[in-house]
Order: sequence, then C-alpha cells, then structure tokens
Amino acid sequence: MTSLVLIIYWLAVAGLFVYGIHCYVLAALFLRHQTHQQERRAAIRAAHAAVCTDDGLPVITLQLPVFNERFVVDRLIDAALALDWPAHKLQIQVLDDSTDNTPALVAAALARHGDAGVELQHLRRTDRSGFKAGALAAGLELARGELVAILDADFVPHPDFLRRCVPFFADPEVGLVQARWGHLDRDHSWLTRLQGLAIDGHFSVEQAGRCWSGLALNFNGTAGIWRRAAIDDAGGWQGDTLTEDLDLSYRAQLADWKVEFLIDVEVPAEIPGDIEAFKS
Repeated sequence: MTSLVLIIYWLAVAGLFVYGIHCYVLAALFLRHQTHQQERRAAIRAAHAAVCTDDGLPVITLQLPVFNERFVVDRLIDAALALDWPAHKLQIQVLDDSTDNTPALVAAALARHGDAGVELQHLRRTDRSGFKAGALAAGLELARGELVAILDADFVPHPDFLRRCVPFFADPEVGLVQARWGHLDRDHSWLTRLQGLAIDGHFSVEQAGRCWSGLALNFNGTAGIWRRAAIDDAGGWQGDTLTEDLDLSYRAQLADWKVEFLIDVEVPAEIPGDIEAFKS
C-alpha cells in the first residue's frame, strides 16, 4: 500500500513539473514574439484602413446569449448598440433562455432602442436543449452576418471592438479572432484581484504564446468573432460537451482554419465578487 501511495505521489509531482515547464515555455514564446507581433498587428490594421470603406465592411451578427441576467442585461444591450459599426450592417440577437424576469427587461430595452436603425432580435426557445451551444446554433439559423461576434452577459466591449478585430479577417484562412478579457471590478476585493491575476496570465501570456508560435489555442466562449463559414465547416455548435467553445475551436483548427489572438483588444467583464458567486 505504501509503495502504491509513493507511486501516485511521484506521478503527481512529475505531472506538476511538466506543467510548470510548459508555463515557462509559453512565457518564453511570448517574450520572443511580442515585438514582431505588435508591428504585424499595426501593419494589418493600416492595410485594412487604406482599402476598406464603411460600404465595404461585412455584415456582422452579434449574438448575446443570456440566462437569468436581469442585473446586467440592460448594460449589455446598451454596450452592443454603442459599438462603432454601420447600423445597416449590424444584426443583434439576444439569445434569451431565461426563466426569470429577464425576458421582460430585454423586451423593454429593445423597445427603447427601436429607432437605432439596427436589426434587433429577441429569440426565445421553447426548451433549453444544448444550453448555450443550442442557443447559439438556434441564432445562427436566423443570422445574416458573414461574421458572428459573441458576448456573454457580463462583458462590456469598448465601442471600437469590432473595428479593431475585423481587419484580421482579410486573411481568408482566419476563422476566429479572440480578444483579451479585461476586468471591470479587479480592485473590488482580494478575491477579484487573485482571479484577475489568473485570467491575465492565461490571456496575456498563454494565449499569446500559443497563437504567435502557430500552436493550437481555444476560443474562450466570449469576446470573440467567428467567420460563419468556419463554424459551418467545423460542424457547428454541439451541445454534447460542457466546453462547447473549446470543442468548436479545436474542430475548426483541425479543419485548417486559423485563430488570431489580439492581446491589444481588451473586452472588460465582471469578476465574481464573493465566494458564493465564484462557486456558482
């Protein structure tokens, strides 16, 4: 019995050692490529601005999946409508599977913004099959955008979010552009500061190191823009896993679509402010 415990212990130690080395490798890759990638991003945006007018911009469908988000749904819709994009080329879908009073709040918010010139859809399903993946798939059936942006309910994008991401789709092989998560309430407590530190490590070092080195990386479920053709080519959203975002992004990369990670495009969100919210 003692030998078995020692074997398990040393296997665990070996696994942690390998994971630790992996983190150092990603940090080294990040440092190696950051200057070149900064120049590359600036060049891509400059080239796009030189040739693309508002008339040449693509239609974007912005999907906002919500479930019982009565405290933040108004802010989410306001932020979506504040995005700097031609109104006739923006379609906003509120994918609302809520079971509380969120649908009434969504309906009231959309009614207030009815004269914004943007196509607004409030989509309700009769059942929640597939959960978030199912809601996103249902929205795609009515989507008219060649690009599909996704924002979870607690995210508040800056107005230039779309403008700064879209130029990277000039490469026809790019299927996904992932932005970096930021924080609205980092300094709320020690818990939010610790979560912010962990999230920053993932987005500022790990995701950047993978992307810039040509390694596979995952979609983080929000604050990203998909090419509709990449979603379809990869088999679409599937609700048979808890990590539908990672699942789709890996299937897309296996189908030879590229993923761009933009460390300089921050989309802030709320971090759970107490232990109960964090556990939930």
